[in-house]
Amino acid sequence: MTDTFATAALPRTDARSHPQQLSQLLRNLSLTAGPKITLRDLAVAMEDRSFGAFLVVFALPNLIPLPPGSTFILGLPLIFVAWQMLASRHARIWLPKRMGDYAFENATFFVFVNRISPWLQRAETLIKPRGWFLGGRLAERVIGLLALILAIVIFLPIPFGNWLPAFALAVIGFAHMERDGLGLVAGALIGVVSLILAGTIIAAAAAVLTFVV
Repeated sequence: MTDTFATAALPRTDARSHPQQLSQLLRNLSLTAGPKITLRDLAVAMEDRSFGAFLVVFALPNLIPLPPGSTFILGLPLIFVAWQMLASRHARIWLPKRMGDYAFENATFFVFVNRISPWLQRAETLIKPRGWFLGGRLAERVIGLLALILAIVIFLPIPFGNWLPAFALAVIGFAHMERDGLGLVAGALIGVVSLILAGTIIAAAAAVLTFVV
């Protein structure tokens, strides 16, 4: 069954018609929502910034210490978002009905928003609308390809190789939401460095295994 959110058309925003910042948007969503919030509520609130917003939302948990194997779970949503950013015909995220209907307690969401708001507000002082160059889907697809590669790296069990790609995706997501071309370039560069680091770790591990065997 097709999610109605996927087929609705919205005009793309730019730096001159810039909407609320993410910290303010999330807080207002929690204050105006009912006892539960669905992923569709989040997607609708983000409008055409939803690709970047969902990259940030799913990248942030990967920046905190987690038990081994957690990236298998946390990496999958990032792959889902990045793939759509690369391949979708739409300028915003599409959610299957079952995923869009997934609901969580507003009280829990409010606590989460309060915890990450200081970090978000600091980031929002650095990332702001400027030099935006993604005027169409083609350029956005290129960023989506990089985001997909980074998401796959996060998904893989690479020792010490997940944090930097997650940070890069968070920066890319923020820059996408805020229409910050400079921030997007910075996030892409961090992403490339993280891929080089992950490749080095994999090569070193392969060399050790070859030596041991």
